[in-house]
This record gives sequence, C-alpha cells and structure tokens, in this order.
Amino acid sequence: MSAPLFTRTDATLGEFSLRPVDPAADAALLHSWVTHPKAVFWLMQDCDLPAVEKEFARIAADPHHHAYLGLHNGTPAFLMERYDPAHRELVGIHAAEPGDVGMHFLTAPTGAPVHGFTRAVITTVMEMLFDDPETRRVVVEPDARNTGVHALNKAVGFEILRTVSLPSKDAYLSTCTRDQFLATRGEN
Repeated sequence: MSAPLFTRTDATLGEFSLRPVDPAADAALLHSWVTHPKAVFWLMQDCDLPAVEKEFARIAADPHHHAYLGLHNGTPAFLMERYDPAHRELVGIHAAEPGDVGMHFLTAPTGAPVHGFTRAVITTVMEMLFDDPETRRVVVEPDARNTGVHALNKAVGFEILRTVSLPSKDAYLSTCTRDQFLATRGEN
C-alpha cells in the first residue's frame, strides 16, 4: 500500500490520513462499503465486486478524477473522490472556475458510530483539498434527498447555489471557498 498523502490529527478522535485507492487491493473493502444500504446515495448498490474494481481502475486511469482511501488511526474508514468539475460530473451544468475542485466522500458502515466522526472526516477531506494552494473552491453535488450530508456540508462552510438535474439525481449544487471553510473553524 502507498504511504498517506495527507495526515491530520483530530484532538478528540486521533489520526486521519488519506492514500490513493489501489483498485485491485481495495476492491473487496470498497465493494462492502458502496453496496451497503447506508451508501444508497453513492449509486453503486447493485454492483458486484468486479464492477467496483473496474470503476476504481477507471478512476485511477483518469487524469481528472482521483480516489483516496481514508484511514482513521491506521484503519480504513472512509472514501474520498476528488474530480475536476470542468471535465467530470458537472460539465455543462456548472461553469467551473480556475481552482474549482469537485469532491465526494463516504464513511464506512459501522455498527458502533462514534460521535463527531463524520464531521472529523469531512474536515479532514476539506483540509486535504485546501492543502493544495491551487484549490480556491470545493464544489459538491449531493442528492437533494441526502439531508445528513447537507447538514455536514453547511457545518464546514458550503453554500447551496441551486438545485440541478443530473442523469442519476436531483442535486444541490454547492460550493465552499477556502475563506468559508476557515470561518467555520474560527481561522478566518
């Protein structure tokens, strides 16, 4: 497995890190996550293991889309995808500006939820994205029915711009600038 590309320590929950997804090595784990009922908004519920591996191999080969496995204290615990909205997902729907970065994230299913965990995950994801000095704004397009992620997005500074119709969903096109994110952390 490759070394983490980004690491962050949460004062309460410990170490969070991200490394590139290895499509072959991580496929079984990711299959268990993306086909779980909790991951309905990930839109891979009916995928078999080869389809999941193929999808992550496709992402790994795409210069405009990247997948990262998130670790919590060294154990796989979440997934993050970063994409260029000028080339993927939102082409023709969002007028991407220089410095825009698209993002998806998914926490692993668990039988023992930890208070504050998902907030720590999205904070880690946002810190990794803004760690790149070229990133000016994060763009997301969560399903309009995904109320849980809307609350998390708002908590880290996202602003809903409008509802958009995508091939698989109606989504809230939302953005978060570096300053909006830092303001939620008391750093602006």
